[in-house]
Amino acid sequence: MISVIAQERLLGAALGGVFSSLIVYEQRKIIYQTVCQLENKPPAAQVEIKDSVHRGRQIAHLWNKAMDQTLGPVITSMSSRGW
Repeated sequence: MISVIAQERLLGAALGGVFSSLIVYEQRKIIYQTVCQLENKPPAAQVEIKDSVHRGRQIAHLWNKAMDQTLGPVITSMSSRGW
């Protein structure tokens, strides 16, 4: 029989993995939706992407923005408690 401490650690690891997977899935979904919206705009309103470096920066910016929207309230809550 596994000790209680080992069970708690396994449960924590499993829940952490599920939680992290859900966050990554939701953020990727938001990023892909945003990229599709940018690509489906008419040519006059579409942002021109001249090279892959610029496109990579845009995707990184969208990723950071999505992470800020998701984890912002958690960070604010933890900061207010002095963590």
